[in-house]
Amino acid sequence: MHGAGGHGMHGYPGGHAGYPGGVAPVPGHYPQQHAAYPGGTVPPPAGYGMPQGPPPAGFTGQPGYPAAGGYPAQPAGYPAPSYPGGAPPAGYPAGAPPQGYPGQYPQPGGAAYSANAPATYAPQPYGPEAGTPGYPAQPGYGVPPTQPGYGAPPGQPGYGPTAGAPGYGQQPAYGQQQAGYGGTQPTAYPSVGAGAPGAGGVAGVTQDLSKMKIYGTAEVLKPTIVPAKPFYPEKDAEILRKAMKGLGTDEKAIIDVISRRTNQQRQQILQMFKTMYGKDLIQDLKSELSGDLEELILALFKPTTYYDAWSLNKAVSGVGTKESVLIEILCTRPNSEIKEIVQCYKKEFHRDLEKDIMSDTSGHFKRLLVSALQGNRNELTLDQIQRVAREGPECVIDRKLAQEEAQKLYQAGEKKIGTDESVFLQVMALRHYYQLRATFDEYSKIAGKDILQSVGSEFSGSVEDAFKALVQCARNRPEYFADKLHNAMKGLGTKDSALIRIVVTRSEIDLQNIKEVYQHKHGKTLMGRVQSETSGDYKKLLSAIIGA
Repeated sequence: MHGAGGHGMHGYPGGHAGYPGGVAPVPGHYPQQHAAYPGGTVPPPAGYGMPQGPPPAGFTGQPGYPAAGGYPAQPAGYPAPSYPGGAPPAGYPAGAPPQGYPGQYPQPGGAAYSANAPATYAPQPYGPEAGTPGYPAQPGYGVPPTQPGYGAPPGQPGYGPTAGAPGYGQQPAYGQQQAGYGGTQPTAYPSVGAGAPGAGGVAGVTQDLSKMKIYGTAEVLKPTIVPAKPFYPEKDAEILRKAMKGLGTDEKAIIDVISRRTNQQRQQILQMFKTMYGKDLIQDLKSELSGDLEELILALFKPTTYYDAWSLNKAVSGVGTKESVLIEILCTRPNSEIKEIVQCYKKEFHRDLEKDIMSDTSGHFKRLLVSALQGNRNELTLDQIQRVAREGPECVIDRKLAQEEAQKLYQAGEKKIGTDESVFLQVMALRHYYQLRATFDEYSKIAGKDILQSVGSEFSGSVEDAFKALVQCARNRPEYFADKLHNAMKGLGTKDSALIRIVVTRSEIDLQNIKEVYQHKHGKTLMGRVQSETSGDYKKLLSAIIGA
């Protein structure tokens, strides 16, 4: 941990750049189209009506905007029609706007309208193409399918049949056996007919879809740490300062604050602390803490992408290489995060991550990691993810390609003397997760055994572990991490660095999913296992992050 804390304080932005904000429909104009709502229409907030009369000047006739010639009828007793500028008429709903609403209620011609609305105020579907007129370009959205990492459009290899093709339908419940999964079925898809996949109306839907887009699947990802609301960084800085002032340290106060804040909020606390006291909070914490508790708290305060880059740097520095860390990070992160890690590594450590890994590894393991570093796997577009949520994964699977590539894997491994590792790498490095699941399903029919069994018999050492990680993440990423946590606490001694790294990095993504898988697969709660393996304030902080 020596010297690590300082890097998190400079040069690299606070929030996690791998979480681009989802593009929500413009609030305040209804109906809005969204597949996750019954009938495909987002309902307006209670009591919110629409002005009558013609639409505002500049109306372009885009989908979801009321047609000219009048707005839908308003509830009886609702105040009259239009608000030409400034304040709404008497009787307009008072108080804060709905959750997720950007600022004030928009009023055509008024200040709030110009402050919050795009140049052309017309609703757009989720995920507009970058640069759509009247909509600001959003990072991570609207990238054409020809861009690196997105693969071919539907109908091309790796995607598959159009809507209406046979094989759609609901997925089995979690824990139910399914061919091709080699164990348990991934976490359930969002319930399309029952409303939004997440809490918080449009904001909840946007957040869920944004995370699904980043992680390339339609399963709902459930964190254990969510943004604190309300959040007062000045107050948090005061609490932390008081906890470290005078004789002794109030670890409980420190734990209560940092276990209930997201990484982005912790970065704001760091900045506020330095502003208020002219001191570096990280250095103060390091002087007050030690051991596993210090490592855990410093990990929580490192910006998320920097923490991954720092962990990789630590894995390839010094005597020996920690291959398990390289596999855990590079074989599980989505394209956007891989690219951010590579950039952050160069910026913070003034070194090239690919060159460092190539000099520390060899053979097919080196080739696999270099492939992963490109961040170029085919990933689903937002539209495809919404289709999977509505229709099931078969709509994005090319079944014929799955059969062909399963045969290639069989011919490259079980069917021949020796193994053609390049065929395994080509298939597992390119295809999106649903396509890989279909390929593994077809493989089991051809080979008469699960793909994991074949990987175990055809490979060994680090390359075996890496291929198994790719298979497990394609099938069920939370299950992969549940197994990693189980192994970190198995036998004599606990691999605390692995335990800390996984709990911290998954806490805002899918740690709740991991907990559910852990209990289902290992017969004990993750909380119970962690508490039996740790002690003191270290145990209390881990428990607070994991949650009940």
